[in-house]
Amino acid sequence: MLAAFVLFLREGLEASLIVSILLAALRQLGQTRQMRAVWLGAGLAAVGSFAGAAAIYATVQAYDNTTFQTIFETVAYLVAVALLTYMTFWMQRHSRSLKKELTAKASAAGSGFAFGLLAFSTVGREGLETAVFMLAFAFQTSAGWLLLGAGLGLLAAVALCFAIYRMGYRLDYRVFFRVVGVLLLFFAAGLLGDAVQNLQALQWLPGGAAHLWNTSGILSEDSMVGDLLHTFLGYSDTPSALQLLAYLVYLGITGAFFIHATRKPGAPHTRKEASALTATHA
Repeated sequence: MLAAFVLFLREGLEASLIVSILLAALRQLGQTRQMRAVWLGAGLAAVGSFAGAAAIYATVQAYDNTTFQTIFETVAYLVAVALLTYMTFWMQRHSRSLKKELTAKASAAGSGFAFGLLAFSTVGREGLETAVFMLAFAFQTSAGWLLLGAGLGLLAAVALCFAIYRMGYRLDYRVFFRVVGVLLLFFAAGLLGDAVQNLQALQWLPGGAAHLWNTSGILSEDSMVGDLLHTFLGYSDTPSALQLLAYLVYLGITGAFFIHATRKPGAPHTRKEASALTATHA
């Protein structure tokens, strides 16, 4: 539930910001009559994404406890890992220019259909990503808790965006997406560990029978605390060596790139460089 809340808060806020930027651009362009097209395009994108995810999930559930479901889960985990990684770094790279890019596209659009299509494509990208994440998390938790977390996350995102837009609250989006980005990288590492576990269960990877430890008697993944740790940190009560290796290597590589991507532009990389810069200016 908490993983769904964080994920949908992040995705919902980004989608809300996109819609807000498009509506503000229309107001500046004096084309407020086209706002209905933006709302329609965004609504169709959201409904289509969730409907598609629900249909796929219902179909896969018909093959419960079969090899096909395990294979599908594994593919969903791997795709979710790729998308989580991509969108985390994409937002860090484009957070500064997102408003300028969307405003330019809105200025180029000349009809209600074009504005609706722009909203559909931009919000639809977020919806497609979220639909994949829903599928991945749906195999880890009950549908009821997943929907509750998703609903609360979306409500919080919309409320936050409304408060910022109407009441003038200031939110440092770069800091917000940076914090959430760290959480999402841990989510992705946990999903990668689950994918490796499934691949070993399918005997497509070696070492599935040997476990580094077994803490199920102390802290089971099925317990509330164990489930939270599994969701947020990728905790496993019976991990294999390959599973742990994949988890640590992923966090090590993506963490290093994330630190580099979030570093302030122009900041000295080392003390040596800082001293050299000081000496030069002196």
